[in-house]
This record gives sequence, C-alpha cells and structure tokens, in this order.
Amino acid sequence: MRYQQTVRLKNGEPCLIRSGCAADGQAAYDNFNLTHAQTDFLLSYPDENSFDAEQEGQFLAKLEADPREVELCAFLHGRLVGMAGIEAVGKKDKVKHRAEFGISVDKAYWGLGIGRALTAACIECAKQAGYHQLELDVVRENTAAVALYESFGFAEYGRNPKGFCSRLAGWQELILMRLELI
Repeated sequence: MRYQQTVRLKNGEPCLIRSGCAADGQAAYDNFNLTHAQTDFLLSYPDENSFDAEQEGQFLAKLEADPREVELCAFLHGRLVGMAGIEAVGKKDKVKHRAEFGISVDKAYWGLGIGRALTAACIECAKQAGYHQLELDVVRENTAAVALYESFGFAEYGRNPKGFCSRLAGWQELILMRLELI
C-alpha cells in the first residue's frame, strides 16, 4: 500500500510519513536494530532480526505493492526515525476483517508526536484497506503507549499475564487492545 503525508511535530518540524520501499532497506534494518535495543517493550531483540538489509528492502517492496498491508517510515531531516505497520491477521473468511498494528520510534525522538502521527496514518491505511478491526498488544508498563492508543479509541479486551518473557525483566503482562474501524 502506498501512503505519503507530511505532518508537523510538536516542535514545529516537518516529518515525512510514507510507505517504505526497497531503497529504504538499509535504513529500515538499522532502525529496527536500534529501536529493538532501546526498549524492552518490543516483541524481539536485535539479535533475533531474521532479515538483512537486502531482505528488508525486498519486504518493504512487497508491502508497497500490497493493497492491504503497509510498513510506514517516519523521516525527520531525511533520517528514518520510526516505523509502523499493519498486517492482516489472516486471509481466511473468519479473520480477514482484522489487522495487527505495530510501531517503534527511535528513543532520541520520543515525545515529538512521531508515534501519534504513525498511529494515525496506520489507522487511515487500515480503513482504506477495508479492515473492520485493528489490534495490538502492549506491555502493561508501557503507560505512554497505552495512553496513546486509548486516545485513538483503542479499548482493552483482555490481558496475558505472561505474554512476554523478557531477558531483562522476566514476565511482562500484555494488554490486548482493539479499535473498531467501521
């Protein structure tokens, strides 16, 4: 899916939000490894990245051509500082109305509104793709993310007390959240 929009951040700077493409492979790979090392709230660790930069570029090119999935990149001063995406839960009739949402932002740029801009863009893309429901899991201690999602109307529908087993913190409770789009 193709998407592009420039938004103004809290500090007044313009931030380009656009769908990733093959040429972003190295920057996306580097951003993934950086952001996944900066916080214990994401699904994986940098050493668990199954892609190299070339494979990341191929993945982004595939999503750019997909009408129902997207990986968005946030650029500030030409630097990739955050990514977010939507992915189908499945293609079978019973679940094809659902999409999963994921996001990461370089910690050096937290608090500027990049996460809010990426979330809004992913919600817009999910609606355009025809999804009825957008879902996410968030670590309970990640209160800033929980507040962000709630501000968009995401509602908790359950918890998984042992959803993550962190290398650093041990068990982490996940809050399961969903947003009805239609």
